[in-house]
Amino acid sequence: MSARSFLDTNVLVYTDDHDAPDKQRVALDLVEQFRLQRTGVVSTQVLQEYFAAATGKLRVRPDLARRKVQIFARLDLVQVDLDLILSAIDLHRLQAVSFWDALIVRAALASGCTVLLSEDLQTGQRLNGLQIVNPFA
Repeated sequence: MSARSFLDTNVLVYTDDHDAPDKQRVALDLVEQFRLQRTGVVSTQVLQEYFAAATGKLRVRPDLARRKVQIFARLDLVQVDLDLILSAIDLHRLQAVSFWDALIVRAALASGCTVLLSEDLQTGQRLNGLQIVNPFA
């Protein structure tokens, strides 16, 4: 994939999920590929959600998860601000998308992404021109 792509939280979380080795391999490959091609994007929301899931569900040590947040932040980073939040609220209201997914969609669109890599949304779906792709399917 060479298109500018937004990585959802689950992609980052799978980089630490030793119980899902196939998904872990895919996630590690994707992060590396997008880092090298400089086409990967994450948001401050995704980094926060990654840290919470990695240290909670996967029991990654907080110091290691913090270091990975720093590494993931080397991708293009979208700062969630009031305009994105309000835009996500509107998307949530108008298209029945969860607020948190709407915030990811709006961050992806604001950063010029054409693809959102996520297993949380329906693969093949298009939201305001953003193609949803499940990289683990």
